[in-house]
Amino acid sequence: MTTLDHKIDFAVVLSVTKANPNGDPLNGNRPRQNYDGHGEISDVALKRKIRNRLQDMGESIFVQSNDRNVDGFTSLRERAESVEELAKLMKSKKPSPDEFAAIACAKWIDVRSFGQVFAFKGDSVSIGIRGPVSIHAATSIDPIDITSIQITKSVNSEPGTARGSDTMGMKHRVDSGVYVFYGSINPQLAEKTGFSNEDAEKIKQALATLFENDASSARPEGSMEVHHVYWWAHRSKLGQYSSAKVHRSLIVERRVAEPKSFNDYEFIIQPLDGLEVEIIDGR
Repeated sequence: MTTLDHKIDFAVVLSVTKANPNGDPLNGNRPRQNYDGHGEISDVALKRKIRNRLQDMGESIFVQSNDRNVDGFTSLRERAESVEELAKLMKSKKPSPDEFAAIACAKWIDVRSFGQVFAFKGDSVSIGIRGPVSIHAATSIDPIDITSIQITKSVNSEPGTARGSDTMGMKHRVDSGVYVFYGSINPQLAEKTGFSNEDAEKIKQALATLFENDASSARPEGSMEVHHVYWWAHRSKLGQYSSAKVHRSLIVERRVAEPKSFNDYEFIIQPLDGLEVEIIDGR
């Protein structure tokens, strides 16, 4: 595989319909909002979905969620120690950070994409790897409205409990919202992790299919949809333009006074001389 030899910028437009795209555990699991009322999806949540999609493609993932564990390891330490070369370095008194990083990056695509901190209790290993793929949090174009409904349980969890079967709970959702998030892939960092042109294509595919196999009670099938992925491939490692200028070239205009859905917006690409954009429809 050829190491990535050019800078890449990207943007993703997605919509939410009667779903909780990313609950805040510190706020009763309500959908995340900023102080202006705009909805947010954290970069960590987005990376989790990308990891899941890469895993569905058959790629090896280091940071696996418990419900998608495919190798039987219950901790990151166990997964790292399953690689013989890494296990030896972890037991070494003076492990080589470069050697450790090279082995980990070659083994797991999420490590060579997003980076990873390897620091385990009682070990001499404390290694941080910077990944070339950086992702912003997704933010809704307009403020969102959150609907909260009260739910009940139809049965008791334990026998002989004093509580009734109508135990109350709360469920929250965004009725409708259109979100945008941006990202970049740095070729200088790609050289250090071995991130390749082929890896970049896999990231692009993962972005376009971000919500496949992602359904849950909070996000029913079809309630989350990727509409477009905008992909700018520069001609050089430094790129013709800064990432900020490239991201600003995606202009959003409202077609109605109070937009409610994706069709109420128009997305326009402001041309940048010498830099073409590939537009991939979501699936």
